[in-house]
Amino acid sequence: MDLDSLLNSVFNFENYGDLLVLVQNSLWAGAVLGLLGGLIGTFVMKRDLAFAVHGISELSFAGAAFALLIGADIILGSLFGSVVAALLLGVLGVRARDKNSIIGVIMPFGLGLGILFLSLYEGRAANKFGLLTGQIVSVGTVQLQVLAVAAITVMIALVAIWRPLSFASVDPDVASARGVPVRALALGFMLLLGVSVALSIQIVGALLVLALLITPAAAAMRVTSSPPLVVVLSVAFAVTATVGGILLALGGRIPISPYVTTLSFLIYVACRIIGGIRAKRGLNGRVVRPHAATAA
Repeated sequence: MDLDSLLNSVFNFENYGDLLVLVQNSLWAGAVLGLLGGLIGTFVMKRDLAFAVHGISELSFAGAAFALLIGADIILGSLFGSVVAALLLGVLGVRARDKNSIIGVIMPFGLGLGILFLSLYEGRAANKFGLLTGQIVSVGTVQLQVLAVAAITVMIALVAIWRPLSFASVDPDVASARGVPVRALALGFMLLLGVSVALSIQIVGALLVLALLITPAAAAMRVTSSPPLVVVLSVAFAVTATVGGILLALGGRIPISPYVTTLSFLIYVACRIIGGIRAKRGLNGRVVRPHAATAA
């Protein structure tokens, strides 16, 4: 394949307007998932659960693959796998070291099961590929409604436990001493995270779900230390990456996930550069002032 053909497969905006009309539901779905990913991602970063997201996604992938094999609803299968993984991590992984070892066990097991189920599936290859790399085209009205209801339910639950969860995430020992139900909050958040992972897999697939639930929040934390602003920027970055990825994917013949993950990565790189410049300026300012005071 020559360079022109390669670029044409990645960016080809012929009949773009006609295609845009057909994916209105997909754009709304991407916006909803971006909002959810941006919110849940802030707590994932605060609680150092980036590795857990990957572990949950593997069992979610296995559940979706099994549902595909038996002809059941893929979203329900994905949700089942995510919830099982979240419960295992929430109940068994009390300490950080235990949690990491359990994730290390779950990841290859879930991936192996998923590959087994896909190898037994004799249907369209595109369905297999979509579970790994994501696909959110031709979203129907009913699918969008189910997705929106699930996402809104998770967000309402997250808002309900926001303050005690924030306290428990920053200093769990002090929170526990003050009567905050740290263990119950941890388990409840793992369940919310499991559902979020299952929903996000529709966009970026099981292999790249970190780009939606981790990268936007990580980018936001690079440019500000204000908790409210971190949340706002995380949501903005996640929505930009998902909706922007869908819009770019309409002009190519490759899956949506490379566009979403690339946008997310570029946002992170930009925020890291901005954060580094601001930190350097702040450091220079702290160094210069004492000299100025001495001279005075």
